[in-house]
Amino acid sequence: MDLIRYWAPPLLAVILIRMFLFEPFQIPTGSMVPTLAIGDHVFVTKFSYGIWLPWTDIELVDLGDPERGDIVVFRYPRDPSVDYIKRVVGIPGDRIRVADNQIFLNGEAQPLEYTGTAPYVDDSCEVHPSRVFTELLDGTPHAVYKAARGGSPLANAPAPGSGQREFVVPAGHVFAMGDNRDRSADSRDWGFVRYDQIKGKAHFIWFSWNGCAQDGKIVRGERIFQSVYQAP
Repeated sequence: MDLIRYWAPPLLAVILIRMFLFEPFQIPTGSMVPTLAIGDHVFVTKFSYGIWLPWTDIELVDLGDPERGDIVVFRYPRDPSVDYIKRVVGIPGDRIRVADNQIFLNGEAQPLEYTGTAPYVDDSCEVHPSRVFTELLDGTPHAVYKAARGGSPLANAPAPGSGQREFVVPAGHVFAMGDNRDRSADSRDWGFVRYDQIKGKAHFIWFSWNGCAQDGKIVRGERIFQSVYQAP
């Protein structure tokens, strides 16, 4: 009984913190490269937009809404048991169109400046040449990748010939995209993310490991405590 009394309070505190305040999230795929690398572990605040009753869609306290540029973890709309992480590019009322991976927000092209090339290493350790751009989303810069060869059908969305000119974000939803434009399944494919599906907002990388390191340097020390909103 003494052991239970000793360990019960800290265990309860950890459970409550994970349920309401903070949660670590490991990046399993390359859809957010170069902002987030495969093997990054990010710190996510669960109270950024509100406090929700665990395992329900009931919001106890409203603390605001997602904004363009926020990087959020959410339950995948097609399979709520899977968590995704993407960048919010559209909020309620926004009109979104994508042409050659360039975002048109409410009719205005979001600037893309080519900055060079870089290798993208996928989760199978295969290397894919990529073109690197700095994008100004609503005036805030971040880096994006486009494939150097080939590309994704989602580079132009809505799909040509679909009869849909642009996406219009409904109330209580966001439009989310990956920074690795040709290697991301996102709202261009499966639609909008409801507010109640969002688990939290990512802030910084607290640990990073490289499973494809050729030089034996598995831990990426230079990425630890790096903000996910760091300018390119």
